[in-house]
Parts: sequence; structure tokens; C-alpha cells
Amino acid sequence: MGVVNVTPDSFSDGGRYADTERAVAHARQLVAQGADLVDVGGESTRPGARRPAVDEELARVVPVIEALAADGVPVSVDTMRAEVAEAAVAAGAALVNDVSGGLADEAMFATVARLDVPYVLMHWRAHSVEMQQHTTYADVVEDVVAELAERLRAAARAGLTHSIAIDPGIGFSKTTSQNWELLRHLERFHDLGHPLLVATSRKRFLGELLADEAGDRAPLERDAATTATTTLAAVAGAWCVRVHDVRSSADAVRVAARFAGGPHD
Repeated sequence: MGVVNVTPDSFSDGGRYADTERAVAHARQLVAQGADLVDVGGESTRPGARRPAVDEELARVVPVIEALAADGVPVSVDTMRAEVAEAAVAAGAALVNDVSGGLADEAMFATVARLDVPYVLMHWRAHSVEMQQHTTYADVVEDVVAELAERLRAAARAGLTHSIAIDPGIGFSKTTSQNWELLRHLERFHDLGHPLLVATSRKRFLGELLADEAGDRAPLERDAATTATTTLAAVAGAWCVRVHDVRSSADAVRVAARFAGGPHD
């Protein structure tokens, strides 16, 4: 899954693709590099980010999705709003990626069930402005698994029972050490019975790991570390990784598959 942030305040690319033309061109480049799916988002979820108005989010993502869908590019929409999800699917999006796991908009589960498209349900506790105030866990792995299981039950109650992938929410209401603990135990999430998406790309815990006397490694310089986590996720059986630098992670997935004894010449 290649990331296309149509936002002026993304932590990873600083608004580089904030207009439609540049976002579409970037998405096409990601597909050429090996992306199976392009994830278009109009709301930054970096720590401390403020939410855009719904009309602003719609104006950012819908034209990009329409242009890509017209080219036959498989598109997902990264949104926490049911209204945006519905407009995005009408524009051609094939999947809804909701980092709030349905908690930010109580209409999301029923909307996606009616739209009959696949859905990514992420572990989430609070919006970006306060999410790092919610990092208390008795056991981060078991607590995240339990909270995801409850959201899956809530989805089922709303009629959403098919084509759900789960995401442990690396970086969302997690400390650096908690992120590493989740990565070390990705296999545990298979017990929930759903495909697993892992999103570590350029996140702060990698910048902290690579810090030097000048401070944390800058987001654009975290791609090699991201590729290492992609390899770990692939070996652990992840269905999908969400990344900014597609080519290196696509290569890593192929290496992991070959290592595990997958298809080869």
C-alpha cells in the first residue's frame, strides 16, 4: 500500500503532494514502483495534528481518487469520516482505511457495510491532539488484541462482517517501547482471524532509534529502517504494509517470501 498524503501538514513529506496534480502523479509513480494499492488521505494523523473540516477533506481526496480510478489504479481512502468514505467509494475507491477503527464516527461501520467494500480497522484510542496521553496498558500486546477484538464485535453488530483487515496502530497511543513490543509479537494478531496490515513507515520510533548528536533522524531519512520493519512484518505473515517508499519495501517482501520458501524460478 503506497501512501499519498493530500495534506499540507504531513509529518513525512511536508505537503509535497497537497494539490491534485502532484498527488496523482505521485500515486502513478508508486504504482510503477510496485504498489498494489494507493492509499489517499486528506487528514494528517501525526501527533498533535488538528482535524480539517469535512468539506476540506472531501475537496482534497475526491478529485485525486476520481483521476486514479479513471486510470484503473486500485485506491483506498484513508479517512475516519463516514461521509468521506461514502464520497470516496462513489469516486472509485475500492477500500476504506479507517485509523480510528470506527470510533471517530459512529456511522462508519454501517456505512461501510452498506457500501460493501473491504475495510481496514486500526487500533485507536484518541485523536492526534491527545493520543499520546493514552499510552497506559497492562500488557500492550494483549490489550491491543483485546481492544481490536471488541471493535470487530462492534463492526459485526453494525452489519460489517466481511473483508475486514486489522492494523495494530503502530505509533498511535503507543510509546516507542510499546511499538517495538507490538512488532515483536505480530504473530499474536493472527489469532483474531483477519488479514494484518502493518504501518511503520517513517514513524517517530524509527527516528528515535536512529538518533545521533543532532537529534532524531528526519522522516525522509527513515526509509531504510522502514524497509527493515517491512521485512519483519512480511516474515510474520502480514497481508499488507503501508509505506511511503514503495520500491524498497516491495523488494523486501519478495526477499521475505523467497526466504520463507515461496514461489521461485
